[in-house]
Amino acid sequence: MKNFIQPGSAIDSIAPSGGVVSGRPVIIGSLIGISSVTADEGKPFVLQREGVYRLPKVSAQAWTQGAKIYWTSSNQATTTSSGNTLIGIAAAAADNPSDFGDVLLGPTTV
Repeated sequence: MKNFIQPGSAIDSIAPSGGVVSGRPVIIGSLIGISSVTADEGKPFVLQREGVYRLPKVSAQAWTQGAKIYWTSSNQATTTSSGNTLIGIAAAAADNPSDFGDVLLGPTTV
């Protein structure tokens, strides 16, 4: 197929304002993924679009498997939708308190 570019599970990208940190979510418009490396603003990096990642979470929340997970401006995963960006779903339950939760990247079905 002449028009195929790549599978899309990992996308070559340019670090947005403020740069990117390895293992942390990156939001570029509606494109969401996890940075594979730490890179300064304007530098190339690979954005991982699929998989389950252990991310820092709001400690005082309990998650149930399958709950919608959002990313906050303070760089934490949360179940609170207001003012935050949807990044995926909880791949496993997480206790209250706990510092990390497992997140399956991508769209939710509801």
